[in-house]
This record gives sequence, structure tokens and C-alpha cells, in this order.
Amino acid sequence: MVVRSSAAPPTPWSKKLAEPQIHETAYVHSFSNLIGDVRIGSHVLVAPGSSIRADEGTPFSIGEGTNVQDGVVIHALEQGRVVGDDQNSYSVWIGKNASITHMALVHGPVYVGDECFIGFRSTVFNARVGQGCIVMMHALIQDVEIAPGKYVPSGAIVTSQQQADRLPEAQAGDIEFAHNVVRVNDALRSGYHCAEDNNCIIPIRDELAESHESNSSNGSARGWDSQLSSEVVQQVRQLLSQGYQIGTEHVDKRRFRTGTWQSCAPIEARQESEVVAALEDCLANHPGEYVRMFGIDPNSKQRGTEHIIQRPGDQTTSPTNRNQTSPGSNQGSQTTSNNQASGSRSSESTSLSSELQAQIGQLVSQGSLSVVFKSKLFNDPMNKLLVVLAATMLVPQIPIHLPVPITGVKAQGVNSVRK
Repeated sequence: MVVRSSAAPPTPWSKKLAEPQIHETAYVHSFSNLIGDVRIGSHVLVAPGSSIRADEGTPFSIGEGTNVQDGVVIHALEQGRVVGDDQNSYSVWIGKNASITHMALVHGPVYVGDECFIGFRSTVFNARVGQGCIVMMHALIQDVEIAPGKYVPSGAIVTSQQQADRLPEAQAGDIEFAHNVVRVNDALRSGYHCAEDNNCIIPIRDELAESHESNSSNGSARGWDSQLSSEVVQQVRQLLSQGYQIGTEHVDKRRFRTGTWQSCAPIEARQESEVVAALEDCLANHPGEYVRMFGIDPNSKQRGTEHIIQRPGDQTTSPTNRNQTSPGSNQGSQTTSNNQASGSRSSESTSLSSELQAQIGQLVSQGSLSVVFKSKLFNDPMNKLLVVLAATMLVPQIPIHLPVPITGVKAQGVNSVRK
């Protein structure tokens, strides 16, 4: 703990050059300032940005277990003293287990008793605040003595003894709140000490690292042992690392032809293992259907590349990028599988003639549907509709959506039709 503290400067009223005295169990943040005869008791927390300056009025005493929070100013006039609980004279006395909260001003001569709570931006000047008092936010207490256990509402101005005597009693809930603030800040004090002690912090860091590695390995193991393949798990990991949310949709065989996908349950999780579990639930809830996964940009709400992670009859699953094509012989095998699929589909629901089917199959095997759209098959209006239906069945993994009426189709290829 590096403490920014210094001796009081020599002045006409004191040339003692007194320095702060800090108990070894206290924690004084390096961004706070302590000057002069400031006596910090055991288990005290002095938070960043606070200023405790005993260069004019002196000495100050801050009792055991008290917390002085961010932005607090404690100062005192050279004239005037209070009697502390140890019967000695002080410019500022703050008792045990008190809370001097954010941006409060405590200006001596002042006495603040044990277990007091001084709220945000409140000011206590030339006053005595008895044990267990609760002073809420933006209050002013000046030139008065407040009896123990009183409650000062937010924004109250208490500058006459008559006002001080009329203050209500603090309620049990207020007292418990003040006690909880003390407990929380004592935990913070302990945590700050731990963070600066290698014997304390290194085991915690090691435990966190082991936990992270365990979670990562568990996530990978789930990808291998569950319904999801390692490729799908890797896709999930990549999407999450890029900040994407994960979305899923499913569709049965019949609706797959028309591209009528339905959303699975929303995936709110951001941890890899939780996302994988949610994907597994989606697959389990829709057996025998197509299921696809995609990334969602949380800012623009736009979808990224889609991957089919389950097909009807699949034993194991792997992602299929809808925009992905395979070079060389893979194109042939892909076309063959598509034609096989189209055979079963065409037997289910088509009235196309065998001659027309054969012509379309030959054109598709050439690797481009643009030939179909430019050919004489479109001379007949009915054939226009039949050709599009056939293309849908022959290339099932690429749903076709026409942006114009069937009589005005001027498509140049699959990609232009899909847009």
C-alpha cells in the first residue's frame, strides 16, 4: 500500500511537522491525501479522491472500522476543539464503524459518534452528531448538537438547536442500511489489501485461470460428444468472439422448399457452453427437420452468414455455408446429391413432363441456372412457373424468391434471384 501522506507544514500556530499515523490493518488508497496529525484506526478504509488535511486544525482521529469514501473532504479550523471519547481534545473526532460517504464535507471543530452515517454531499460543520445518527444526502448540519439515534432527512438544513431537537428517531431499516454500508466497505478494505499481497491474489488468479480452462475444455468436449460437430462448435466460438448473438431457425421438409423458416427459442446466452446447450435443445426439439444457425450483429440487428447444422436423417451434423461452393470434383458430387434429392421431391409433388425435367436437369448440371432463364423453355407462360418450381426442387439448399411477377422474370442466375 503506497500512501500519499506528508507532514503538516510549519505555520505560525504549529511547527510540530506532525505526520499521519496509520494502523497496519487500515487501507488508505494511493489516490487519497493525508496531511499532518491524522490518526487512522484499525480496519479503516480511506477511498480514492478523499482529502484528510490536518494542517490547520489538528489532530484528527478516525476510529476503528470507519470508511471514508470517494471525494470526502475532512478539514478543520485552527480555533475550536471537541472532546473525543478518550477524553482528549481534537479538531475532528470520527468514531468507530461510521460511514462518511461520497463527497461529504466534515469540517472541524466537529464530533461524529460511533455508527453514524453521513450521506452523499452532506456538510457537518462546528457540530456534534451523536452515536447512531443517520444523516441523509445533501443535508447541512451547523452550530448544533444532535442527540444520539436521530434521523436527518435528505436536503434538511439544521442550523439551530431548536431544529436539532425536533429531529425524528432513526428507524430500524435506516440503521440496518448504515450497518450494511460498514460491512460492505470492510469487505472492500480486505479486498484491496488482498490485491496488493501476492500470497493472497496469486492463488485467486490461478483458480480463475483453471476455471476458465475447464470451461473451455468442457465446451469443446460438448461439441465432440453431443449432437453438434466440432465444426459447429468452432463456428459458435468464432461468432461469439466477434461479438455476435446466435440465432436459430428450423423448417420441415415441405416448408423447406418455400423457405418458410421458423425461429427456435431465443438464445440470450453469451458463454460458449450455454450457447452449445441451447443449440442442442433446438435440435432435440425439432428432430427430422432442417435447423440452421446464424450470427446477429447486436448493433445493426443484421444477420450474418447462415449455416445448416441439421438435415432430416442426419446422424451427425456439420455446418453448411449457404454461400459456400466446392471446387473441382466436389461440384460434381454436390450436383449429384442435389439431383438425387430432387428425384424424391419431384415424385412427391410435380406434374412436369419427363422431357421437361430432363432438359432442366441437363441445364442445371452445367453449373448455372442463367441458361434456364434465357432458354426457349420460357416461351410458354406456364413453363415459366414450372421451370422455377423445378429449379427449387433441383437446388433445394438455395430457396428462390422472385421479386417480380412470374411473367416478368429477367433473372441472370441464382444469386440475382435470391436478392
